[in-house]
Amino acid sequence: MPTHHFHAVVWIDHTQARIFHIGLGGDDEVTLHPHLPTQHLHHKANSTGSGHASPDKAFLTEVMKALSDAGEILIIGPAGAKTELAKFLRDHHAAIGNRIVAVEPADHPSDREIVAYAKKHFKMPPPRVAAGQATGG
Repeated sequence: MPTHHFHAVVWIDHTQARIFHIGLGGDDEVTLHPHLPTQHLHHKANSTGSGHASPDKAFLTEVMKALSDAGEILIIGPAGAKTELAKFLRDHHAAIGNRIVAVEPADHPSDREIVAYAKKHFKMPPPRVAAGQATGG
């Protein structure tokens, strides 16, 4: 039986997307990588074009599929990849794009930091510890 999570956070740059579904049943992670190799392009004087690679639509489509059952979506990351994803979702699948609650900058946090940030953003309470249960090891 599949678990459905209400909240999802995506940390994305042009090399990968780290997606965490956060719900009452715990946290699940999906890591996706673009199908195209990473390219570092620089704008050169007297050249045609902006010097930027266009977003990898196949990669963004995979991210979109991974977010399809999320009720609220937080997108974070460095540079422009986060805004490219938000635009892609809003333009190509409005039903998912309309569930984006925020697009915010974030450098390169650890997985634990991403989940903690999302839980704080979504105002989720910390896990409860039952009376008499040990909290450490």
